[in-house]
Amino acid sequence: MNKISFRYLWLLTLCLLACSPITILDTESEDDFHLANYKTFDFYEVETSGDAIGPEYKEQLDYLKQEIEAQLKTRGLTRSSANPDLKVNMGIVLAEKVQTRETDIRTDGPRYMGQRRYTWKSQEVEVGRYKEGTLSVHLVDNSNNEMVWQGAAESIVPEDPGKQQRRIAEGVQKLIASIPQ
Repeated sequence: MNKISFRYLWLLTLCLLACSPITILDTESEDDFHLANYKTFDFYEVETSGDAIGPEYKEQLDYLKQEIEAQLKTRGLTRSSANPDLKVNMGIVLAEKVQTRETDIRTDGPRYMGQRRYTWKSQEVEVGRYKEGTLSVHLVDNSNNEMVWQGAAESIVPEDPGKQQRRIAEGVQKLIASIPQ
């Protein structure tokens, strides 16, 4: 492959990564934390509450656990419920958001100016609603019950369940990849 086409391929890859719908909000680890120092992991029990818990919640939660498990396995860990080295704690927040736009006198201004006391002011107009999901993952050293790494990712949640699962897979992969080896 010549240098020019390699540069275009590299630029395209960077653009695709920059346009990812998933945002890693924050990651933080203890100074001496390295994932390679741990061999096994398991999950804490997830406690659920709130209005956003629908019939598909359990299914999506199970899929989320499967994705985290798969990504941790690719990093060299094994899932074990018998005294694991790491415990994985997850926090999931779903928030309904409202997309708005501000009216503009040039496009949304008054159509009738016959009254003398007529005033026009800019307003926020709702143009759509969507759900935004935030996943936080905490890795806890099971021997001393101390958190050694934490990270959070955020994304818009697609309506289609198939797209939701692809978004979960992509988000978990990005989040787990940020753990120091």
